Amino acid sequence: MSIVISLGGSILAPDLDSSRFSEYSRVLKDISFEDDLVVVTGGGEMAREYIDIARGLGSNEAFCDSIGIEVTRLNARLLISALGEGVFPEPPGSYDAALRAFSVSDVVVMGGVSPGQSTDAVSALIAEYVDAELLVFATSVDGVYSSDPRFNDDAEKLDRISPDRLVEIVMETEIKAGAKGVVDPLASKIIERSEIPTVVLDGSEPEKVRSVVLDGVHEGTLVVSESYEGVLG
Repeated sequence: MSIVISLGGSILAPDLDSSRFSEYSRVLKDISFEDDLVVVTGGGEMAREYIDIARGLGSNEAFCDSIGIEVTRLNARLLISALGEGVFPEPPGSYDAALRAFSVSDVVVMGGVSPGQSTDAVSALIAEYVDAELLVFATSVDGVYSSDPRFNDDAEKLDRISPDRLVEIVMETEIKAGAKGVVDPLASKIIERSEIPTVVLDGSEPEKVRSVVLDGVHEGTLVVSESYEGVLG
């Protein structure tokens, strides 16, 4: 079974603390005993800080994206170091490179790939490339809401939604100033077309990542077609 896990930078590296990388590496090792695994690491607050500085220096958005990608790859390298033996030793810099790495290693860790693509989109695309049976977005929020809860007190957390409903929610959220969805528009469209079972959950506790992959248990949002009858619900 092939699994793709997107580890948001906000949970993996809220600050540079080696213990966070060690905690996630233990969980990922346990998962890798059962499943082939691709992990995509985000950049978190550090990436945003570097991007803000680059903007302040007059850099264009493509260059700012490249700065952010470098930070995601640094996080990937730290996680590779924590995982030790059995993981592909370099974060692939393209989808082709990721596929080659996945053909020779059971565990691949990567960051961003191309300007204009978030690590959300990278996660969804690599899940398509490797025919993943499950895509997990481990984020700093506990799931997908009917609308942005920061702006709407009546927003409801959704336990299970269809991919097309995810797209609707994401697009509605994106057009509001200051709003930010838990999955970006491109990633949501890829999930819609691929119909890969997807879970969005609060991954701030590494054990929750282990639980959803190995036990099928989670408190997040399951994104699947209406006909889905798998172990996740």
